[in-house]
Amino acid sequence: MDLTILWAGIIAFAVFAYVVMDGFDLGIGVLFPTFKVGPERDQAMNSIAPVWDGNETWLVLGGGGLFAAFPLAYAVLLPATYPLVIAMLLGLVFRGVAFEFRWRDPAHRPFWDAAFTGGSLVAAMSQGMILGAMLQGIEVADRAYAGSWFDWLTPYTLLTGLGTTAGYALLGSTWLIWKLEGPAQDHAYKLAFKAMLATGALMAAVSFYNLGLRPEYAERWLTTPEILFTWPIPIATAIAGLFLWRALAKRREVAPFLLSLLLFLLGMAGLGLTMYPDVVPPDMTIWDAAAPERSQIFMLVGVGLTMPLIIGYTAWAYWVFRGKVGADGYH
Repeated sequence: MDLTILWAGIIAFAVFAYVVMDGFDLGIGVLFPTFKVGPERDQAMNSIAPVWDGNETWLVLGGGGLFAAFPLAYAVLLPATYPLVIAMLLGLVFRGVAFEFRWRDPAHRPFWDAAFTGGSLVAAMSQGMILGAMLQGIEVADRAYAGSWFDWLTPYTLLTGLGTTAGYALLGSTWLIWKLEGPAQDHAYKLAFKAMLATGALMAAVSFYNLGLRPEYAERWLTTPEILFTWPIPIATAIAGLFLWRALAKRREVAPFLLSLLLFLLGMAGLGLTMYPDVVPPDMTIWDAAAPERSQIFMLVGVGLTMPLIIGYTAWAYWVFRGKVGADGYH
């Protein structure tokens, strides 16, 4: 077995787990100002209260795995996106602090609500722009980052940032459909329709932009035999979008969230096929950036022990706090 490909799959799984789990948390933060002050906002917050901090475990696993298994890629990607990484971490800090303080400091609740929304928006945009910076290519010389401080700031990265934010809003709104009831749920249905349209439009825009971004990307999507492996993804994405539209129109409660997860999975699969086998386009493949084989084997033992535990306690937490939130939360 090629350990490098196995580690790439582990990190991809961790990133996907983080995106779909913390994604709906961030999406709720982005949509938070649209909910009425009082019970509606409290219910939205209560729906993620038991799980939001545990969801961020996957961010640590993904980042730590990249550092351990692909140290050269980590050493190039981090300097290339320092401002975005710092902004993301500060956004997550503000969101976490605001989450707790809005309950303990009612006199300043409007401020903490704004901090919750602002931190969520900054974190979501930063994550999307980091992805865009990777896809558009990073200048490397002598196995080190050779670009400038603001190479990451381009129209393309802004587009990927907006697309990620819209996708998180879709995850957040469909999560709230599942967890809320009454007027708050009705509002979540309206938000989900809008977020679905925005997500679909931005996914299509990023996909078409990719075809002109780098010649190798267009080759992977428009030439044979590669086209036989890539084009089923946009077709499946369109079908999933139609099913999502129908589920929202029929006011299903669980299906919209599951279909939103499927859209994210298909989108990440498409981006993965666009980049593969590069980890730092255009010149660094996963094998170029990989740690020595013995290091990969050693770390694989640790991941084999810890990942089942993370999956187990995460699944248990979601099972314990299943069902509707209600007016008083899960207390």
